[in-house]
Order: sequence, then C-alpha cells, then structure tokens
Amino acid sequence: MTEHVPHVVVGGGVMGSAAAWQLARAGHDVVLLERFAPGHTQGASHGASRIHRTTYAQPAYLDLAQEAFGLWRELERDAGLAAGDVLTVTGGVSHGFPPRADIAAALLARGVPHAWLRPDEAAERWPGLRFEGDVLHETTTAGRVHADRAVAAFQSAARSHGADVRHGVPVRHVHPGPGGVRVVTDRGDLVAGTVVVAVGAWSAGLLGEVLPGPDDVAPVPPLVVTQEQPAHFALAPGAPAEDAWPAFTHAPAEPHAWPSGVYGLATPGEGIKVGFHGVGPRTDPDRRTFRPEPGQLALLQAYVRTWVPGADADRLAPISCTYTTTPDHDFVLDRVGRVVIAAGFSGHGFKFAPSIGRVLAALAREDPDAVPRAADGMFSLARFARGPVARVPG
Repeated sequence: MTEHVPHVVVGGGVMGSAAAWQLARAGHDVVLLERFAPGHTQGASHGASRIHRTTYAQPAYLDLAQEAFGLWRELERDAGLAAGDVLTVTGGVSHGFPPRADIAAALLARGVPHAWLRPDEAAERWPGLRFEGDVLHETTTAGRVHADRAVAAFQSAARSHGADVRHGVPVRHVHPGPGGVRVVTDRGDLVAGTVVVAVGAWSAGLLGEVLPGPDDVAPVPPLVVTQEQPAHFALAPGAPAEDAWPAFTHAPAEPHAWPSGVYGLATPGEGIKVGFHGVGPRTDPDRRTFRPEPGQLALLQAYVRTWVPGADADRLAPISCTYTTTPDHDFVLDRVGRVVIAAGFSGHGFKFAPSIGRVLAALAREDPDAVPRAADGMFSLARFARGPVARVPG
C-alpha cells in the first residue's frame, strides 16, 4: 500500500530534523524518515559539542548565523528545555594569520559585540591556550551547541507540532514523477508533494536518481566525503575548568607543520575537543573504519602540546565523524522540481541548523524568498555547472 503525504524529509540528522521542525510548526504535515536509530554515530550530527560563532565576512552567512542564534533559543523553548541546554554561550576567539580584519569589519557593521586582544592579553585571560597574532574575541554570540540534544530537540518539537518522525527506515530510492515524488523504503512506499533530501554523506546515492544529467544546469553536486578524526583531550593539571574555555579557531602562520587550520572547544565531561579541518581520508559512509589514522593523530597531539597547554596531549579519546563538503565549501540549498536538496554542510554548518531548516521548509513551500538574497546564487546547484572556485569561508 502506498502512503500519500504532503511533505517527506529524508534524513534525520540535524538539517533534516530542523527542516521537519520548521515545516511542522508552520502547520504542514510532514514525515521525517531516518535510516538509523536515535542517537546513532554513523553520520555527522552526533556528539556533545559544535562551535557556534558569527565570525564570517560574507553577508549570506552572517544573515543565517544571526537568524540561527535566536532560533536556537526558540527551539529550546519549543522543546521544553531551559535556555542554554542546546546553545551555551562561552565566547569565541580566532587567532593566527592573516588577521581577519574583514570579519571584524562585518561584525562592526552588524553590531555583533567583539573586541581585539593582544596575544599576551588573551593568554592571561585564557591560560589554557597560546595565541598567535592579534585575537578576535566574539564576546556574547559565540559558544557551544550540544549536537545530540539539538537533534533530539528538533525531533521532539517537530512531533509536538504533528510531525511523524520514523527511525529505522532506510530510503532506497527517490523517484520524481508527474503525481509527486515516490520515496521507496524498506517499509513501503510514500508519495509526497515535495521531498527534502538531507542525508549528508549518503547524498550522492539518492541525488543521482533525482537530478538531471551532466548536460543540464543542475548536475549532481560534486560532494567529497571524508572520515575526520578530532579528539577529546583531558585537562592538564592546573588547567582552567571546562566551563572557562572559549570556542577557538587558529589559522597558523606559514610555514607550519599542521595539515590545516585548527578548531577547538570544551566538551563538558569529555575534555577539550580539538581537530583539523577537512583533511581526513576519503571514505564510503557504509564502509568506514572508524579507526584514527596514526600520522594525523600524532600531528594533532603535537599541535595540542604546542598551542593548547591546558590540555594533556597524551590523554585523549579520538572521535570519528564524516565530513561532506563541496569544492568551494559553500552549502547546497536548492530545489529541482519537487525535490529540495540540502548538502555540503560539514566543517561549519551545524551552527546554522535552525535557519537552514527554515530555508529548506520555505523551499519545500516554493517560497521565492527562501534563500537569503545576499547569497546571490552561492548555494545553488547551477554554480557547479559554471565551475566552482576553491574558497573556504571565514
């Protein structure tokens, strides 16, 4: 028997769950389908900590980040949680070279509270870190999002507004047709007016059936899936308590020994999370090893010894997660026919989830103002037909 529904969201990670919440709270009937059990660790939405920050120079990202800050608080209220249960404000610091004066100018223009500190001033305030160059301190809008709580809150709040959230339902095929989009699952078929596909590392498999061929202006996005391995490091003796740490990013001056820039933040109860950005080996999400690569892990430990004196480089618990990125590291937020596509968020997307959910819900409703006007095509599929440029957002 085929089930007919107005909206289906495929993928119960943070982006799909946010889309289901936004559709349901706007009064739309929606079914959310997730392949794995609640709280699974197969994708990119698990764990207890993601950085929240507004340190972007691009107007489109600033629009989304500023919108998201308020929406995280709305989510907490909607899910019956206290303020701070999902988003905890700790402040955030960015240091290294070149100094991001463009970001500071953007924050000033938007009225985002921030300050510049000398390295010695920052080290006195946060003795668990060493600093290179002037330090940009985002004071009241940066912090930590609890990833597992965020996903659970989106789904709980979506259910409270009537969404049907189903776990353990693998989606095998998505077939657009004249009567709607047929979603083929292991538990029967659904036909929907619109389908939002937000499946992270599994995007290529589903979208290959949905999108036009390579001669069209909307090719399958050239996504790259990697297995990343940040780690939680125990506090060193005498280090500040976890709650005293800011979120931090570091772009080391050239030449340096590290494979990329570095991010970090406290994860209460687990230590200080530190990781490189997007340098893991390519992987198939269904054939991951979950094992850290020894050379990269040794480099991460060496970085902690050099730049994070408040963490013990020899007491650590490696983490395994997937990154799914586009060549220019900008997102895909687009609609082709009756299918809405959400992909390429890894590395800096989690913080935007409630506002991305709003965009996806608006795209599902064919709202012409769904994507921020400042984006000017930067999130469209068509940009890949033009040949994307390699650019990493601030």
